[in-house]
Amino acid sequence: MNIWLLIILVAVLTAAIKAAGPVALGGRELPAWFSSIVTVMPAAVLTALVVTAALANGKELSVGPDTAGVAVAGLIAWRGGSVIMCVLAAAIVTAGLRAI
Repeated sequence: MNIWLLIILVAVLTAAIKAAGPVALGGRELPAWFSSIVTVMPAAVLTALVVTAALANGKELSVGPDTAGVAVAGLIAWRGGSVIMCVLAAAIVTAGLRAI
């Protein structure tokens, strides 16, 4: 299959998925319970991606220096630190543990 055809098909499918919500709702408001779920979904998806990336080592799960770096960054973010501090702390902890 041509790569450009694949890219076009993925773009069309993405547009169809994005259009499905407004077409299905027809201008109606979402229920309050559903809106509260939708607002927390990005945080849950981001958390799942970070945890998977921090614990994945090929085909198996493992804990290593990068996991400790992510944990320190998460702790700093939880305590209200800036994104720059989170990244710097994660890099320093990960590099320090890898050097040991």
